[in-house]
Amino acid sequence: MKSNSQLSDVLHVLLHMAESDGPATSDKLAMAMQTNPVVLRRLMTGLREAGLVASSKGHGGGWVLSCPLDRITLRDVHEALGAPRFVSLGFREDRPECLVALAVNEALGAAVRDAEVLLLERLGAVTLAALSRDFHHRLADHHAAGTPHRLEEHHHAD
Repeated sequence: MKSNSQLSDVLHVLLHMAESDGPATSDKLAMAMQTNPVVLRRLMTGLREAGLVASSKGHGGGWVLSCPLDRITLRDVHEALGAPRFVSLGFREDRPECLVALAVNEALGAAVRDAEVLLLERLGAVTLAALSRDFHHRLADHHAAGTPHRLEEHHHAD
C-alpha cells in the first residue's frame, strides 16, 4: 500500500515559505514538493481556509504564511488537510457475523483509535517554529563541519 505523504510534503513547503523573503508562487512551491502546481494549490486551499496561509494573484503575488510559526502546530496542518487517517488497517469484513471477526475488528479498531489519539496529541505539541529551529540547527552543523549538504542547495534552488 502506498503511504500518504501529504502532511510531510506540506510541512516541507510551509518551512520553505517561512524561509522565503516574500510571497512564493505555486510553481516554486510545487517544485519544492516535486508535484504539479495544481496539486499544490488543491492542498493549500485547506490551509488557506484554516487561516494558516494566504495568497494573492498577479505580479509579485503568491503564497505567504498568515500566522507566526509558533502558533501553527503539526496537528493544525493535519486538520487543515482534512484530517486524513494515519492508520489504515483493513478489516477482513466490515460487518461480520462471525464472532471471531467481531473480536478481531474490535481489538484492531480500539488499537487504531488509541494510536491516533496519541499521535494527534504529539502533533499538537510540535510547532512549525520547532521544525524551523531544527532546520537551522542542522544547517549550522553542516556549515561548522564544512560539509557540502543537499539541504541548503535544495533550499536555495527552490
